[in-house]
Amino acid sequence: MSGRVQDKVAIVTGGAGGIGRAIGELLANEGATVVLTDLQAADGDEIAAEIGASATFLAHDVTDYEQWQAVVAVAERSGPVSVLVNCAGIGDAASIEDTSPADFRRIVDINLTAPFLGIKAVLPSMRRATGGSIINISSAAGLVGVPGLAGYVSSKFGVRGLTKSTAIELGPDIRVNSVHPGAVNTTLLTTNPMSEEITAAAKQFALGRVAEPREVASLVLYLASDESSYSTGSEFVVDGGWSCQ
Repeated sequence: MSGRVQDKVAIVTGGAGGIGRAIGELLANEGATVVLTDLQAADGDEIAAEIGASATFLAHDVTDYEQWQAVVAVAERSGPVSVLVNCAGIGDAASIEDTSPADFRRIVDINLTAPFLGIKAVLPSMRRATGGSIINISSAAGLVGVPGLAGYVSSKFGVRGLTKSTAIELGPDIRVNSVHPGAVNTTLLTTNPMSEEITAAAKQFALGRVAEPREVASLVLYLASDESSYSTGSEFVVDGGWSCQ
């Protein structure tokens, strides 16, 4: 039986993290050839080895356009790229007064500028594939304001805007959508200084808990597949009901 993304070539940034890893594993299990990228080289190599022959890992600074071009070139050894998942990202937890200009720029560079670079780099390959799906991982915090997260919220709102603008420009052959997770059980949550507060608050969500990475990955799989062929420029929320409060 063919998988839901059989024979597609996919690039997944942040592939050594919880959500990125889950996405890479699921896409590979459903028939895709996957190139995972991250700065965490040791973890990435291990994850790619666990996935098997359909996965490759590359150390990659997502803020470097030349490195993006190199990643696309490696992916194209398996064929034109038809799926791009911009998952790499970082968070913050500081007031405006305590956020330095350098810290703010770093968050925006990684969370927002990098997806732009990835889209730009992959377009020639995706056009050779005669179409594709770009999935930008934003956040539920890209839909509403959250105090103490100015850099993160700003960048994730920007990802939503980038998604909508590029969806209009690149349609009808290339679809672009954003995914907006809430609290997810990853190191980004567990290492957050407010981890205990966030986990406790999740009990008040409609579903009463934080998400597991595979629950986000399942949504990404749908968007990567041809099943979502009429979805573009949209935000897909997977936050357990947090943003409906």
